[in-house]
Amino acid sequence: MPDTQLEHAQTLIKLGQPEQDEWALSRVEEALPKQRPVIVPLALWQANAEDPQLAPWLASDTLLDDELAKALAKAPLVAIDFPAFTDGRGYSLARLLRERYGYQAEVRAIGDVLVDQLYYMSRCGFDALALRDDQHLDDALRALGAFSVSYQPGVDVQEALFERRLREANGA
Repeated sequence: MPDTQLEHAQTLIKLGQPEQDEWALSRVEEALPKQRPVIVPLALWQANAEDPQLAPWLASDTLLDDELAKALAKAPLVAIDFPAFTDGRGYSLARLLRERYGYQAEVRAIGDVLVDQLYYMSRCGFDALALRDDQHLDDALRALGAFSVSYQPGVDVQEALFERRLREANGA
């Protein structure tokens, strides 16, 4: 496959910091690219999961069950595709991977990833964010720190604000 069919994130933020993207992304479902490391469609990864230089990307409509989660536990990273910024199913996939299945490696957001979504993505368990090409790094870094307090529990803070305040008031 020609390298022109591989993508690299122009702007990748990992653990809140800009980082050079070492992983190429292939959206071609028929053949493995020669370049490594590479993120490939889930079915292609499943057929070649023994290769440590391959990682899967999940479509937003992927049904995440116990069997798939067990297989994904061996992946060096899992990318979750946002085909449109209005498709929020990727948030649920990331949260399930982290909370229900205990996935510890990198969970990366790919696709139509906008600055406005980054804070919420990080609360759902994404630790790597591949921004859409027209998004600016400075804006993205500011967006990640836009809120100092969250009302709802998340992967990052598992208590709701009222629970934290109640615990602090009781001296616990």
